[in-house]
Amino acid sequence: MRLLIALLLPWFAFFTIGRPFAGIVCLILQITLIGWVPAAIWAAYAVSQYHTDQKIRRALRS
Repeated sequence: MRLLIALLLPWFAFFTIGRPFAGIVCLILQITLIGWVPAAIWAAYAVSQYHTDQKIRRALRS
């Protein structure tokens, strides 16, 4: 679900993973139509990294 949000509303994806400053920067980038594609790629990458970090944290707890 977060990946879909990252593609449609890249700035909002950053807020869902707890990175509000990056979300504001992404929103500024997304304001331009040319900046939408890099913002979506950046958000998708950040969501992917968030999921990887969560898996590592769970593995270290065990």
